[in-house]
Amino acid sequence: MQEALRFDPRAAGPVTRADFPEQARVARHQPKGARRGLPLTIRGLRKSFGDNAVLRAIDLHIPAGQFVAIVGRSGCGKSTLLRLIAGLEKPDAGTISFGEGTRREDIRVMFQEPRLLPWSRVLGNVEVGLGAGRGSPDAKARAAQALVEVGLDSKRDQWPAALSGGQKQRVALARALVSHPRVLAFDEPLGSLDALTRISMQRLLERVWHDQGFTAILVTHDVAEAVALADRVLIIEEGRIAHDLDVHIGRPRERGSSDLAALEGTILRELLRSGEDV
Repeated sequence: MQEALRFDPRAAGPVTRADFPEQARVARHQPKGARRGLPLTIRGLRKSFGDNAVLRAIDLHIPAGQFVAIVGRSGCGKSTLLRLIAGLEKPDAGTISFGEGTRREDIRVMFQEPRLLPWSRVLGNVEVGLGAGRGSPDAKARAAQALVEVGLDSKRDQWPAALSGGQKQRVALARALVSHPRVLAFDEPLGSLDALTRISMQRLLERVWHDQGFTAILVTHDVAEAVALADRVLIIEEGRIAHDLDVHIGRPRERGSSDLAALEGTILRELLRSGEDV
């Protein structure tokens, strides 16, 4: 059964509620451009690989412009859920809807590996994100603007091999942003970065989300990252959304604050408890 955990910074323990009505949930912390994001509604989503039932009857609603983080133990189904949302996998049952008028280019994914083309310079790698629009007269200008947004305009003529790991991920982010997506899915994009670069990238992700107003869905193993960035944290256990936690902490959030630490502890206790039950 899915539970919604309410976090109070004054008391870090969870309060559980059964059968929380998804349609009643609203975004608590909407970015200024939230009207650009798309809402997401999932009903009865199931996915198996052979005899392994990875996702079991997922029901979920994400309001337009919300930043949602998905955490869980390895193999729980969180990356599969993200791939289904992004259209990279097909469900066995259930529906995923974004509302009327959704285009393929409205939904983009940023992966853990930057996946840059080594034979193309930085600007050309960003242009790849335009897809069919790469041949348009303003393609280079749009790619250059995306590089400005991630702070890499000075690297536009560099080869990928000359970039640091953090810079490569910034290029990958620019490539995802260049088509002005309305939903941006992040599949552990910062997992291979060192601690300081990771914090810098977290701040960049939060800034571009706030400025552009897309709906953000982040899969991560890092609970501290989830609570630093998200409006809402979903905990997946054995292919189901076991806990749904609203983050009532204002922005900008101070890394290392007692409120964030307490919330992180709440989520970690749930994850550790689920491991003991296996």
